[in-house]
Amino acid sequence: MSIESDFHTAFEMSMPIRWGDMDAFGHVNNTVYFRYMEQVRISWFEQLGIVAGNGEGEGPVLVNASMEFLKQLHYPGDVIARMSVGKPGRSSFDTRFELYRADDPAALYAKGAAKCVWIDYAAGKSVPIPDMLRQSIETSAPVTP
Repeated sequence: MSIESDFHTAFEMSMPIRWGDMDAFGHVNNTVYFRYMEQVRISWFEQLGIVAGNGEGEGPVLVNASMEFLKQLHYPGDVIARMSVGKPGRSSFDTRFELYRADDPAALYAKGAAKCVWIDYAAGKSVPIPDMLRQSIETSAPVTP
């Protein structure tokens, strides 16, 4: 089994490209791609009811994030952001992201990744992923090639 097949689509959303997302070179600034990635992840957490953690002083933190910029995004338009999740470990799971334009859905504009770790905020240490989150990750629909 390949590593790619261990990832399943968890969430997809559309976001407007704002005029202020562009930089002096006339394309969306590279830091904004990370904001798109952040927004799809946070929207997924909101859908699961865990945006601010689980109410027990635990929640997600990122330990790394990366982005590969494939094509320039420009205003105006809408970004379609798709997030996939990998098989969870004891306290962490990997996420992957793909960014498309709504008016050019066949072209991949960027792809990224981030590792989330579930932690006890007060102790500053990792703890097991809650069962509800684990179940959501494991039962997400498979990614279609």
